[in-house]
Amino acid sequence: MSDERFEETLYPGWRQVFAVDRWLHRERTEHQDLAMFESPVFGRVLALDGVVQITEGDEYMYQEMMVHVPIVGHGAARRVLIVGGGDGGCLREALKHPDVAPTLVEIDPSVVTFSKTWLPAIGKAALEDPRSRIVIADGVDFMKTSAETFDVIIIDSTDPHGPGEVLFTQDFYAACHARLSERGILVTQNGVPFTQGQEVTDSWHRLRGAGFADVTFYVVPVPSYVGGFMALGWASKDPANRGFDAGEARRRLEGRTLDTRYWTPEIQTACFALPRYVQDLLT
Repeated sequence: MSDERFEETLYPGWRQVFAVDRWLHRERTEHQDLAMFESPVFGRVLALDGVVQITEGDEYMYQEMMVHVPIVGHGAARRVLIVGGGDGGCLREALKHPDVAPTLVEIDPSVVTFSKTWLPAIGKAALEDPRSRIVIADGVDFMKTSAETFDVIIIDSTDPHGPGEVLFTQDFYAACHARLSERGILVTQNGVPFTQGQEVTDSWHRLRGAGFADVTFYVVPVPSYVGGFMALGWASKDPANRGFDAGEARRRLEGRTLDTRYWTPEIQTACFALPRYVQDLLT
């Protein structure tokens, strides 16, 4: 192991430091600073603007929960839109559902190219799968100008700073609402409530203001996103899309077993049970 370190300074007064076995790539794209290194604990790590975005070691926890919870929750999803997620991880999970036709909208083509080269184990096959539709475009513009409708929309964004900030507004959530089918579901990345509680509160108000019938959050632990549980926003046009038991989750898979490492039919329901400190943010 080398003496090199990567220090993530996302939170004031708190630092996360990774040992670096070796640097693989550094680049300044049109939209952000991009860095890739190998960690002895997490494998390959991608950081954008100094903030860890994805690691080979724990990415499956986040990707599986972003994708399978809304698709199984809907029960009959066919058209799935992923905004962001140029690494292809969410796309990979969506393709595990044989009836799903996924569309990926990514603003930065460099992220897609970079991920194919440096993170092939995560999403290269999905990004090149003939069922996948890749659109290089601004997610806000796409949502406002597209005439398409989707059963599930997944916002796999960075935090609400810099380029990702526009993906956390009530106007954007309302545009997503307009693009969803009758029983459609929107899922959003919403940070770590212990350290980013205001983000959860703001999103809760904005999602409710965008006209959804059922708004809440569900949680997943992702070790490289330090601070405890990560919150994922849930906004649905139909309250019946959640609240069912594990048996119903299995039935909605029509006898199939998803190839997952974190998601289970039991977690489909349990993830909506929020700790009190997270419940207190929904005020």
